[in-house]
Amino acid sequence: MAKLTITLQKSLIGRKKDHIATVNALGLKKIGRTVEQEDTPQIRGMIKKVEYLLKVEEK
Repeated sequence: MAKLTITLQKSLIGRKKDHIATVNALGLKKIGRTVEQEDTPQIRGMIKKVEYLLKVEEK
């Protein structure tokens, strides 16, 4: 299965609580941190919700 590299680009300060929870569920805590996730519909939905905070690359 394909992998996605997800990096948090913007601060979570002042964001909606559900957006903060979504970013945390992706495994991101601090700006500049990167995680690898499987490319599933669930992960894609989470990314779509907070795409303005993230940088996503396909591997």
